[in-house]
Amino acid sequence: MRNLPLFGARSQTLILWLIPGLRRFSSAASGGGGAGVAVKKVTRSKFEPALEDLRALVRDADFVAIDLEMTGVTSAPWRDSFEFDRSDVRYLKLKDSAEKFAVVQFGVCPFRWEPSRGSFVAHPHNFYVFPRKELPVHGPSYEFLCQTTSIDFLAKYQFDFNACIREGISYLSRAQEAEALKYLSSKYLDGLANSFCNLEEHVDIPLVRTADLFFSERMKTKFQEWRDAILKGSDKGCADKENADSNEMQFQTVFFKMRPAVFLNGFSTHQLNLIQLVVRKYFKDLVYICVVDEDNSWQRRLVYVETEEDKASFMKEVQQDLIRVEKRVESAVGFRQVVDLLASDGKLIVGHNCLLDLAHIYSKFFGPLPSSMMEFILAVHEKFPYIIDTKHLLNSSQVIQFLMKRSSKSLSSAFSLLCPKVSSVYQNSTSSTYVRFEIQADETGSSCFNSGAKHEAGYDAFMTGCVFAQACSHLGIKFEVHTPLCDLARNGKIKNYINVLYPSWNSGTVLHLNTGTESLESGYKRKYPAVIFANIVLIWGFPSKFKPKDLKDCICRVFGPDSITSIFFIDTTAALIQFSKEEFVNEILVLKDTLERVNDPISMLHPLSKLLEGGNTRAANYDTYRDICAASASKVLFADQADSLGIRWKTKLGTGSQETKEASCNETTTDITSLVEHSSEVRADSIRQFKHQISYGDILDSLNVSKSLLGKGMTST
Repeated sequence: MRNLPLFGARSQTLILWLIPGLRRFSSAASGGGGAGVAVKKVTRSKFEPALEDLRALVRDADFVAIDLEMTGVTSAPWRDSFEFDRSDVRYLKLKDSAEKFAVVQFGVCPFRWEPSRGSFVAHPHNFYVFPRKELPVHGPSYEFLCQTTSIDFLAKYQFDFNACIREGISYLSRAQEAEALKYLSSKYLDGLANSFCNLEEHVDIPLVRTADLFFSERMKTKFQEWRDAILKGSDKGCADKENADSNEMQFQTVFFKMRPAVFLNGFSTHQLNLIQLVVRKYFKDLVYICVVDEDNSWQRRLVYVETEEDKASFMKEVQQDLIRVEKRVESAVGFRQVVDLLASDGKLIVGHNCLLDLAHIYSKFFGPLPSSMMEFILAVHEKFPYIIDTKHLLNSSQVIQFLMKRSSKSLSSAFSLLCPKVSSVYQNSTSSTYVRFEIQADETGSSCFNSGAKHEAGYDAFMTGCVFAQACSHLGIKFEVHTPLCDLARNGKIKNYINVLYPSWNSGTVLHLNTGTESLESGYKRKYPAVIFANIVLIWGFPSKFKPKDLKDCICRVFGPDSITSIFFIDTTAALIQFSKEEFVNEILVLKDTLERVNDPISMLHPLSKLLEGGNTRAANYDTYRDICAASASKVLFADQADSLGIRWKTKLGTGSQETKEASCNETTTDITSLVEHSSEVRADSIRQFKHQISYGDILDSLNVSKSLLGKGMTST
């Protein structure tokens, strides 16, 4: 989901082209607003039939457009995308967003060129998705963040939160499915293995404490009494009345697979382990099992079997239960079946500014995101071999840029400008410039269809596909000539736009999925000078009253007026400062560390002292910025984020050895101390009274000498 700006357009009546036997949807709309477009709403009660229909539609499609709506984008203000973000930092922020927020709508819209009508037939689907826990596996329930601005944005466009939460389709990623199958199988089979082991094996009951001995003997007696009652034909079984009020350790005879059994309720894990050992050692005709009930809860039972043949037959029946549980896992895969469908068919996938969408798709439906950008984009390319990002297409095609002039490249704006054919104003135009689109919705399933709206995932997917098809037409692709379309993904006119993604609006780069590389985006206009990451120092925790001008002034008084190329404030107390020379990075770190350790009169009057007020200012190189962004926590302020990682040092010096750092710092300290002595000799005053005797100009002269001596000291670092 992207918070797109709104663009005004004259009021129009949207009348869609019709297919015979299909119903008409038309109503007033503001250019590209979406009213009147039939979008199929899919919830979990309608998922299975909708999935079967979608399989055929995707199989016959020339391309499939997608769009996602999420519960948020950035977990903290400083996790937004900045021009000063290196590619690895940008990926860490992308990864954080995909891992912390949920997908609540998934739009899928297959497009098929219909030669007989000379138009594309679109089938927009709007899937409501919700990550509920549907299997009895270990681990907490799903958790995700909600960003208030994003939730407000969804509400503004009439998002149906009730449908999402109550009827949203759940899912398992491929990794979660494998883990669930492994866990459930081991749970079933371990219980059976314990029950069907050789009874002649010597089984020792571990007596961790005396209470274990008493408990084991008590269970042995209870089981013996219950079995004897079964053999005598008693129907009362044996019930433990001692703790009936607390519902602990109750025995109640039931039947499980036509055999007498008792529930084992209210026991701890340790007690259940002891029970299994008691059964193995003393009872060859009792079987301990752990099975999943209809309500997805684990039930532990002790079952009586008459003979060894009966036991073997019972084991086969329980194994059949395991097969049914595995089918329940397959059912819990849920919406991932749609993603598997898109990946398996190798269709051309079209999205708009879709890198974040792809990160969510990988994280939610395949497995944990890789640790690096290169691994991620190569993994995405493996799953989806052909992807078009219409945002990149709009920004890089000179033909389309000319058509859009200076208009925004947002999806709604591009749809309004490039696809006017869907409005009644151009309905009777005979121009071949515009591509025709038809929406298919059958009469019998009309209750499943809603009138689509902008920023609804299904309708946004429809707009994305329309923009792509119209852009292809402007690039010279003649759809009516290619009948049927022969592998649109390999068409020479768009091959330069395939598998090239737009990382963010201010990165100035593009990602190449097929090579895992990143290159500069042609024509990108930077707000800041070119970023040289080796020249950047990170400073945070300084007083919030500091403004960029104040920060620049106090540093330039030490390093010179041309020493700083640019300053970017991450938030009110953190900034990235780019110097004109790489050596200035280590120089300011050593100088800051020295001033804070020496704490003499010269240090107190140093221009950097204002920056260090309060004693909370910290500084490091750019790699520390990356490390802080890599942390899973997301505090509102960057300084609080650093504190949450346990950072207590004030200055992190360069990557040299500790001995070199200490030697450099000691040399710098000696130089500054000698400046104090030199100044006192010249003025013939005591160093203790220098602040009353030395003029401000003398202090600045001394500081200039300090800088030159500091430079001499840094040559050994």
